[in-house]
Amino acid sequence: MTFEMVFPHGCYIVGEVEPVKDFDASTNGRFVQARDKQAGELVWQVTVMDADPTLKAAQKTVAVKILSPVQPVPPAPMPGLPFTPVEFDQMTVTPYVNGNGRLAYSIRVREMRAPRPVGKPNPAKDAA
Repeated sequence: MTFEMVFPHGCYIVGEVEPVKDFDASTNGRFVQARDKQAGELVWQVTVMDADPTLKAAQKTVAVKILSPVQPVPPAPMPGLPFTPVEFDQMTVTPYVNGNGRLAYSIRVREMRAPRPVGKPNPAKDAA
């Protein structure tokens, strides 16, 4: 999926980039970072706020998992904005049923970057 399909109004970072815990491999006092089952890459997570004005408050924040061998660095903050805008490349969205029996989505990406200026070419999209 493309970033524009998942976040048509854009999104903003509202949390830190953190390693995702592998609950099966971790033990008391020993943290083991999760690895993606298919790619074998380390899994990181960042919380973002969806800028879609039609979403209810509880639906606005989502966790995005980033597959990367090293901790991803968020884009630099933009002066005058309370949150940092961000875009993601190489996205996959996997639906699942959560613990409450409701449909939810897991978002995984390969890259996190600053938004491109409007009108600039997108090499990832153009290559698809």
